[in-house]
Amino acid sequence: MSTLAPLRLLREPWNASEGNQSNTTVGAGSGWCQGLDIPNELFLALGLVSLVENLLVVAAILKNRNLHSPMYYFICCLAVSDMLVSVSNLVETLFMLLMEHGVLVVRASVVRHMDNVINMLICSSVVSSLSFLGVIAVDRYITIFYALRYHSIMTLQRAMVTMASVWLASTVSSTVFITYYHNNAILLCLIGFFLFVLVLMLVLYIHMFALARHHLRSISSQQKQPTVYRSSSLKGAVTLTILLGVFFICWGPFFFHLILIVTCPTNPFCTCFFSYFNLFLILIICNSVVDPLIYAFRSRELRRTLREVVLCSW
Repeated sequence: MSTLAPLRLLREPWNASEGNQSNTTVGAGSGWCQGLDIPNELFLALGLVSLVENLLVVAAILKNRNLHSPMYYFICCLAVSDMLVSVSNLVETLFMLLMEHGVLVVRASVVRHMDNVINMLICSSVVSSLSFLGVIAVDRYITIFYALRYHSIMTLQRAMVTMASVWLASTVSSTVFITYYHNNAILLCLIGFFLFVLVLMLVLYIHMFALARHHLRSISSQQKQPTVYRSSSLKGAVTLTILLGVFFICWGPFFFHLILIVTCPTNPFCTCFFSYFNLFLILIICNSVVDPLIYAFRSRELRRTLREVVLCSW
């Protein structure tokens, strides 16, 4: 069964004894506890789609000078983070397929070194993806609540420092994680970081929606057009639901898996949940596919540039 090499470390609790693992697995080894057998080809297909999508976003932002602003630079960094997820997935899946069919014979030492490299890539991309999702939320918040001062607050220099800091922190944290992955304190830090980003996005987006709702209410009361107000409010609520819903659905199961590893490594229910680890990885890869649709392709200027890129009109 295929798994991303670095995340394979988290498939099952490291501190659960083999005896306990086998007993609970046997006791709960029927029905839905069997997990899902996800083929390597699905990982490969999703990785290719994500890679192409995010590569187009990066190319379009680099091509169009009108998109050379902090907001689009943050979106570009998010696309690069998602590309790292895709590249790591593609490289590992291709190697697995080649080795399974006997086309490629690699020494165990080479495989270990390759795993370490992919470990660094995927863990760094996970942390950086979460970080840039939070940064984009903060940037949008400043755009709405400090519109007149936005360019003085979010200068290009500050944006560059923010991006460099995120990449540096992601690299350092991924190194620490790979070195001490068997320590529950490291897992708790990763879980805490996810919860922090989730709460940050939730608070900021709800506050932005509340402000937009207040403005629309004022406009509708002056213009006597409640229908326009209701339709606009509904559109804003749908957008908010999509942003937070996709984030929680794609990332939530994986981090719930980490919580169970820390809290109940030998519980029968938890061991059943662990058997669906590949599904949680698929959701993370799907997030890399959906991110460009939410954060990038909604821009008319970016869509126009993407058409030029696709048509090779450089």
